[in-house]
Amino acid sequence: MPVVSAAKGMHETLAVLTAQLHPDARHRDDLSFLKDVLSEKSLAYLIKIHEKLKVYEKLGPEPVLDSASCLVEDLTEDLQNGPLEEDERELLLLLSAPHLKAVLFAHDTVAQKNFDPVLPPLPEELHDDFEEESVKIVRLVKNKEPLGATIRRDEATGAVVVARIMRGGAADRSGLVHVGDELREVNGKVITHRRPDEISQILSQSQGTITLKIVPAVAEEDRLKESRVYLRSLFDYTPFEDKATPCQEAGLPFRRGDVLQVVSQEDATWWQAKKVGDSNLRAALIPSTQFQERRLRYRMKMGSFPHPNAIKVPTYDQADKEDCDCEALLNGKDFASLSRTLRLKKDRQVSPGDVRSDGNTDFLIYEEVTQYLPRPDENPRLIVLIGSLGARTTELKQKVIAENPRRYGLAVPHTTRARRSQEREGVEYHFISKAAFEDDMHNGKFIEYGEYKDNLYGTSLESIHRVLAHNKVCLVDVQPEALKSLRTPEFRPYVIFVRPRVLNSQRKLLGSTSSLSSAITEDDLMEMQQSADVIDESYGHLVDYVLLKEDAASALIELQLVMERVQCEPQWVPVSWLRC
Repeated sequence: MPVVSAAKGMHETLAVLTAQLHPDARHRDDLSFLKDVLSEKSLAYLIKIHEKLKVYEKLGPEPVLDSASCLVEDLTEDLQNGPLEEDERELLLLLSAPHLKAVLFAHDTVAQKNFDPVLPPLPEELHDDFEEESVKIVRLVKNKEPLGATIRRDEATGAVVVARIMRGGAADRSGLVHVGDELREVNGKVITHRRPDEISQILSQSQGTITLKIVPAVAEEDRLKESRVYLRSLFDYTPFEDKATPCQEAGLPFRRGDVLQVVSQEDATWWQAKKVGDSNLRAALIPSTQFQERRLRYRMKMGSFPHPNAIKVPTYDQADKEDCDCEALLNGKDFASLSRTLRLKKDRQVSPGDVRSDGNTDFLIYEEVTQYLPRPDENPRLIVLIGSLGARTTELKQKVIAENPRRYGLAVPHTTRARRSQEREGVEYHFISKAAFEDDMHNGKFIEYGEYKDNLYGTSLESIHRVLAHNKVCLVDVQPEALKSLRTPEFRPYVIFVRPRVLNSQRKLLGSTSSLSSAITEDDLMEMQQSADVIDESYGHLVDYVLLKEDAASALIELQLVMERVQCEPQWVPVSWLRC
């Protein structure tokens, strides 16, 4: 290894090291590669630059003055006021050169450590038509982000005015542009006679500094603090498909189930909102509840939108209801007959042809929500499973309870069927007479009930209360129509929709290894898919989580994880549940 003096620089050390590399037979390839790398000129240049910077860093150079530009201007003025010799004339010419002025300006900027963008000077004169009005010149530094403001034409005066300021946008952060301000010029271009869409295009295409000539509103509105109103969207919205939006680029796309924070409801038609969990801090436009309901009502009147109360009800029911003969279900018997003969009978059940004629409708638009976590002194939240045809939610629920009976409990159903020898009262079923069952049914004690093979089956509210009273998490699997009875502040249910994955390519149900799988036909698969689609369309807005079941084992693990999160992590629930 070469001996290197401490006085030598790094690039000199590198040169000595390279000269000492002599490849031998054992490491010829490795040493040749190392020598080639160390001999690169670019590496030597970088090391020299690094050493120079280190020298300057140690010396800590400080500028002699931070106003070299002003000093040059004073010197130039003195030179111009008197007779000049030849060398003075040459100096004056040199100091007047644009390149030198730019260098001195850069020097002063660095010396002052002033790196903010510098806006051009204000114009000294205004047009004659602005003489009698209070005009302000606003200059904004805009990058690729939108300006964050929309404009409209005032119907009374014809003036172009600022319609709204998007919270968190460039215009909002500046604090210089307000709703109601009249826009006269953009970057020196008079826009009073241009259409709003043309002006919006000019603003969107402008980059860097944007100069706005504005006539302030008579009374500028106070900037309001962001509201804390959170809404769960109950429909999908795509701004670029909405012809009514004032600015498609300013719209907020969202999907059903997204939670939106509404930061401004000042505009009765278009609210400003952010999507919870989105990293974008700028607010965007969403249709207000009143506006969305108004146009849905119009579409319904014109026949292009279905009546919201005309809920689609499947012509078949689940094949794995706990309220039915469980032995037949688990053994895979009577699959077709059960799925087509079991009919739930409900109070207030709405059929496709049974819509209210009083004019009241429940449009699915938004639901106000807030975050909620059960307190130690409260009962656990009710876990409600709904499933499409073939989801086998009862089997899934029973496995959860069997693995942890101390944590989870089952709402024991009632039946009029005779008790069998191995069955225990209150364990498999509550066995009651048909008269008592019908009496409880008429008194509204069941959340759902049905008839199978001349026997009545039902799940009662009392059986749910009994499980919750023991501080257990109660699991029920019900028909989707029962959600209307269960989705109350009393139970605060967390609804899980279990749907089997049906692959179109293979047309088979994954993970089904029971004897039931061999009996499933192509028609059964189509029926499963249709069942899931109908439930999603009619009741998807009431669902908190969708469990896509590929196989029984993974579905069980996923369900257990979800239920644990429900009890220990904040979840979004309707505000009305906590106001009662």
